[in-house]
Amino acid sequence: MENNNLTDQRNALLIFLWNQRKSLIYFTSAAAIISIIVSFLITPLFLSTAIVFPAASSNVSFSEQRNVKAAAMDFGEEEQAEQLVQILSSSRIRDRIVQKYDLMKAYDISKTDPNKYYKLNKAYIEHFTFSRTRYGSIQIDVLDENPKQAAAMANDIVELIDTVKNQMIRERTIPAFQINLRKKQQMEQDRDSILKRLEDLAQIGVLPNDARATLYQALVDAKNPQEKDEIRKKIEINNKFGSVYDGLEYQRNEKIVKIEDFKVSYEQAESDANANFSHKFVVEKAVVADRKEKPKRMIIVLVSTIGGFLFGLFFLLIKERINELKQEAA
Repeated sequence: MENNNLTDQRNALLIFLWNQRKSLIYFTSAAAIISIIVSFLITPLFLSTAIVFPAASSNVSFSEQRNVKAAAMDFGEEEQAEQLVQILSSSRIRDRIVQKYDLMKAYDISKTDPNKYYKLNKAYIEHFTFSRTRYGSIQIDVLDENPKQAAAMANDIVELIDTVKNQMIRERTIPAFQINLRKKQQMEQDRDSILKRLEDLAQIGVLPNDARATLYQALVDAKNPQEKDEIRKKIEINNKFGSVYDGLEYQRNEKIVKIEDFKVSYEQAESDANANFSHKFVVEKAVVADRKEKPKRMIIVLVSTIGGFLFGLFFLLIKERINELKQEAA
């Protein structure tokens, strides 16, 4: 019984399609013609793609315990790839590309439009895509009406990776280096001040501790009163200032050790603040596309034609049902 009902429904549908074939052909043809016209009115866009790997390390280490696992020749992992995608998506890169290639004009956005930045950002997202691949690399896709400009923009973005990231790093490392520099200068000034005081004490005859112990023997060995008087004066001066001299010597030695220990930290801060590092490995540079990426006219026409047929079918079915309901009501 159920099979008979299904057969009757199928036959009814086929009869309905046959009876409405002219209308369905009209809907389908209209949709196909309109989609063909629209597809040719859409401005073709060309795709250029660049692929980069993030670098694992962004500095030169002066310490044996720093960045043991991250050498300058190593490829970055998931964390570095995510960071690189964030940098590529940032306004630091977007604003430079927009300004250099005047994308507001290219995307027909008026500078007096109150929503110009919203529209610009939306258009930028539609034309620029940054995504991680399954291999851990970053794929940079750029769409543009001009294939040469698409390739140029993609390659400029690759070059901007180092520029922008180095700028971001300097925003933190330069203040740190300046602090280290001031500390180093202060330590050197303290050392030089101690050396100056030691030199002044030496000028008045104060001797180091080991040499000071020989003065009493020199007094005993003196052969004339004049020589003895000179040695007694030296002994008196050394007894008065000897402890000060010893204390300054100890401070000098401490300062020298601290300056030597601090040198590694200072050199690291100086390197981080002044060096220009490459933060990526360029796997593939963007090249000029020789065929358009969008629109896919065949797909547009096919989808629109099928959509026109289905729309016509549902429209006619609804119309037929309404007519049946009217007849039943009458």
